Amino acid sequence: MWEFTSTLWLYPGDGGWHFVTLPPDVADDIDQVVGERRDFGSVPVHATVWATTWRTSLFRDAGAGSFVLRVKKAVRRAEGLEADDSVAVRLRYDADRG
Repeated sequence: MWEFTSTLWLYPGDGGWHFVTLPPDVADDIDQVVGERRDFGSVPVHATVWATTWRTSLFRDAGAGSFVLRVKKAVRRAEGLEADDSVAVRLRYDADRG
């Protein structure tokens, strides 16, 4: 399990997708634990932001040199989150889907 705090950001383009970028040390640890990945390098996880948990995947962001976690609208609504908010994140690797 990995825990960290990061800033929610809005992707600049159509769709209004919101993301959290994982700290580099967390991304490095995930690479070591998970190893080679399938499906465009996605990593299946159970993600928790504040009190809301859901199943999703992390995706590699080459520009950031890390992974990003998409924070869907239902989670943002449930937690009252907007872009630039600081969020507490907990991730657990979903080995059943990995």
